[in-house]
Amino acid sequence: MSDALRVLPLGGLGEIGKNMTVVEYEGRIVVIDTGLMFPAPDQLGIDLVLPDFSYLRERASDIEAIVLTHGHEDHVGALPYVLREIGDDAVPAIYGGPLTVEMVRSKLDEHRLSGSALEPLVAGQDVDAGPFSLELVKMAHSIPDAFAVALRSELGTILMTGDYKFDQTPVDGEPADVARLAELGREGVLLLCGDSTNVDRPGWSLSESSVGPHLEQTFARCRGRIIVTSFASNIHRVQQVVDAAEALGRKVALVGRSMRKYVNIGRRLGHIDVPEGMLVGVREIEDLPDHKLVVISTGSQGEPLSALRRMAHSDHPNVELREGDTVIFSATPIPGNERAVNETIDRIYQLGADVVTARDAPIHASGHGYAEELKLMLNLLEPRYLMPVHGDHRRLRLHGQLADAVGIEPERVFRLANGRPLEIDRRGARVGKAEQAGVIFVDGVDVGSLEDVALRDRRMLSADGIFIVVATVSGDDGRSVSPPEVIFRGVPFLESIDGFVDEVREAVDASLARSAEEEIREISLLQESLHDDVARFVYERLKRRPMVLPVVVEV
Repeated sequence: MSDALRVLPLGGLGEIGKNMTVVEYEGRIVVIDTGLMFPAPDQLGIDLVLPDFSYLRERASDIEAIVLTHGHEDHVGALPYVLREIGDDAVPAIYGGPLTVEMVRSKLDEHRLSGSALEPLVAGQDVDAGPFSLELVKMAHSIPDAFAVALRSELGTILMTGDYKFDQTPVDGEPADVARLAELGREGVLLLCGDSTNVDRPGWSLSESSVGPHLEQTFARCRGRIIVTSFASNIHRVQQVVDAAEALGRKVALVGRSMRKYVNIGRRLGHIDVPEGMLVGVREIEDLPDHKLVVISTGSQGEPLSALRRMAHSDHPNVELREGDTVIFSATPIPGNERAVNETIDRIYQLGADVVTARDAPIHASGHGYAEELKLMLNLLEPRYLMPVHGDHRRLRLHGQLADAVGIEPERVFRLANGRPLEIDRRGARVGKAEQAGVIFVDGVDVGSLEDVALRDRRMLSADGIFIVVATVSGDDGRSVSPPEVIFRGVPFLESIDGFVDEVREAVDASLARSAEEEIREISLLQESLHDDVARFVYERLKRRPMVLPVVVEV
């Protein structure tokens, strides 16, 4: 058994999302976060992207605990899939803050998983996990109950920051515990795994509490209905929207399943205070005067099935956007979602409503610290080693440069990739042998590794459509015995070419005749030849490459 402490990132390095890190010592494992990502535009038909956790599937009996830093999807969203794969009862304990635990419990209920291992922790509470002891350290973020994780072993302390900012005036009045971070720094931190999301933004991030007054000012200029969209889990932002609506005498309606669910959890735990009688149901929206209503909706990232996206496409059963409405995006697009967000905004304008984004007014504050806050974290902890996490490769490099600026030598900074473990022992730190770490796709109810060819076929179908050619040939000489059938779907501009389908039939007959002369009889070879000939003919005539599926029937 190795005496090294291994830190294996399975997600979150070289990307923003699907954060998941395995920490291993003396053959025992603690997992920090189990996040997901939403699919890129070219991952057609994919619903979710998960880290490849096959390493955990093979080591399920060695897992002591899973620790969740906070309740955002990119840190907890993969947990139901992990538990389904390794066994609902395989993990002795799943730790997180009280809000995180309740949000995750709701998610596990939807997947019909027990959630019996969930245990809420509070800051400063020490818990043993095999050869480790762990402690949550209060941090400020855009969601309550966000924590860093201090994981101790005989070799030293690893601190995983989670997502954080040094907000001195947070909405809930609970800033990051700088004193405890400084104390950990004095005790000695072996390794810091630090959030890199906003390392490229100089200075200090805006306080979350600064958003509330600007929301109220923006509301005051609106004469009709106001629709505010934000992350459903951004409970502090929801509270500020409620406060602004109350100040201007407006009622509030919650639209979107996750919005209603998380607000209910937040109210139950005391994170959200909504005055009695202020909330109205979605079926009452049309009964209120326009100037008396604020709708808080999901869909700030342009998600295809979200409430706002459906409103923008006039497909929502309860809210129909119209002239005089104002839609306020109290969020910024996650990298990769810009196109979907812009399309949604354009559709809203087409319907006659107005749009306000963070570019128009300071109605959003990032939950991730800027460069000066990352420097402060480095100076508080003075770690022996640094492993930047939660960022693309550019951000990981910039984080390393920040560390150099505050006195951490480059040889003590490890910029890794998913699947490359950092191994630390009493002799020092080094990069270990790579482990399997890719992606797992969720496609409807199916979970697995979708082959590249399947995504390529989907892209081809979406771009140029499909031709299906059914040919009937003689079993004696291989010649065509009846006119071939040509079926096409999704091929653009065919109606503008007179007689094109007849030309395809002629190309099929010519291909079969050549194969007969060359005495090609095997069905597979006939189909291969027919595919190549038809694809070549279609490209010459259309300058497009639709998918061609030849079917040869022998009689």
